[in-house]
Amino acid sequence: MDFTPPPIEDGFTAEKLFTQGFSYTYDDVIFLPHYIDFPADAVDLSTRLTRRLPLAVPLVASPMDTVSESAMAAAMASLGGIAVLHSNLPAAAQAALLRAAKSRRVPILSDPPFAAPSAVVEHADDFGDSPFLLVTDTGTSAGRLLGYVAKREWRNQNDKGLKVGDYMAPPPRRAQWNADLVKISGMMESEKSGVVALERDGGVVDFVAREDVERVRGYPKLAAAATVGADGEFMVGAAIGTREEDKERLEHLVKGGVNVVVLDSSQGNSIYQLDMIKYVKRVYPDLDVIGGNVVTMYQAENLIQAGVDGLRVGMGSGSICTTQEVCAVGRGQATAVYKVSSIAYKNGVPVIADGGISNSGHIVKALSLGASTVMMGSFLAGSLEAPGAYVYQNGQRVKKYRGMGSLEAMTKGSDARYLGDTAKLKIAQGVVGAVKDKGSVLNFIPYTLQAVRQGFQDIGASSLQSAHDLLRSRVIRLEVRSGAAQVEGGVHGLVSYEKKYY
Repeated sequence: MDFTPPPIEDGFTAEKLFTQGFSYTYDDVIFLPHYIDFPADAVDLSTRLTRRLPLAVPLVASPMDTVSESAMAAAMASLGGIAVLHSNLPAAAQAALLRAAKSRRVPILSDPPFAAPSAVVEHADDFGDSPFLLVTDTGTSAGRLLGYVAKREWRNQNDKGLKVGDYMAPPPRRAQWNADLVKISGMMESEKSGVVALERDGGVVDFVAREDVERVRGYPKLAAAATVGADGEFMVGAAIGTREEDKERLEHLVKGGVNVVVLDSSQGNSIYQLDMIKYVKRVYPDLDVIGGNVVTMYQAENLIQAGVDGLRVGMGSGSICTTQEVCAVGRGQATAVYKVSSIAYKNGVPVIADGGISNSGHIVKALSLGASTVMMGSFLAGSLEAPGAYVYQNGQRVKKYRGMGSLEAMTKGSDARYLGDTAKLKIAQGVVGAVKDKGSVLNFIPYTLQAVRQGFQDIGASSLQSAHDLLRSRVIRLEVRSGAAQVEGGVHGLVSYEKKYY
């Protein structure tokens, strides 16, 4: 009898696993551990969003109206990632969000309103989400700064009918818009002041309070080098549609300094998107354009041939998306990312895995299956930087989170994303919900990235490029998890537990 051990053949290559006719999600698959010969802190997460746009970390905030506006864009850029501003608002308003994010070099954005000295503040809503109201001679951001009113000081006013010019505080010390936290903090100490005005081109763009500085300094160190362009400004992306009026929107964004545009469509393989890709590349050849969404190699090939610089992958995989239920089309996100990446890398086109990200393990899987970045919606919604106000629901502090295919979002214009803006009947492909308060992205994203580094260490990949090389050389092995294996791989068998990752 021959007792010679058989050659070691454990697990499956991605090529074999994803050609069996099954549509797999991230939770369906698991990577087998490989050999470790480097520390987790040595893992390099730098990547490319598009052919020409590098990122220090592979994280992108989704262009959703409950996720990405100015505050999220500034925060994500400061962390080494990027945000894509949503387009569910007028073109001029989207361009204003772009300019607001790019006029800062610290991840603090209070977005103060402006008023003339003769204005009367009768309600706290006049402050918006800002703790300050700035008083200028014209009542606009273009005017000369005369003073400011703090919301807490306004609350102490017994006579709410007074003009703001009668009780405003004098203008504080000014710093240039690109001053860092160290310089701003030093000015506060030297002046014994609780606020510093950030100035650009003679106008004030924001106020920074001492509490803001202390809050940000109390978070973990910023994860990586900030995403900054040659002009010294934060890099910011923006979404546009494929309609004729989106050409005007694009012009507004280009004038505002947008760094990359995303053609925002639930099904990107359309004549409308192909035509818009060609238009952007012809009129603005220096501007990178990301196409999508796609889930098949055929879709991807069409957009690549049209000239895209990046591909957005995912259809119906988001937590608030119902496209797969309503329209019976889509694909499991793990399968979609692998398939599209397989053809995209041959053409040098980076892939964005959009949707289905609920934890750091999902990020590891998406990147290891060929994606260059992951785009997140629910993972960032509910954070301090996400748009909207916190409310209490069943004893929990939450923020609204809605799909761009929800009827509520469609009333604002997002139905164009689903090619339904001319339809007589509106069919929802998303829902409206709520997500609990997660705190600041400046706090939890560094922990998330460290968990991703540890995942890469376990599979033996010291960088994203290394992970992609190991996948395509058939070194990385995977298996499908049964339902019982998924239960076993999570928390189980406890009467109660406290879920904390940092």
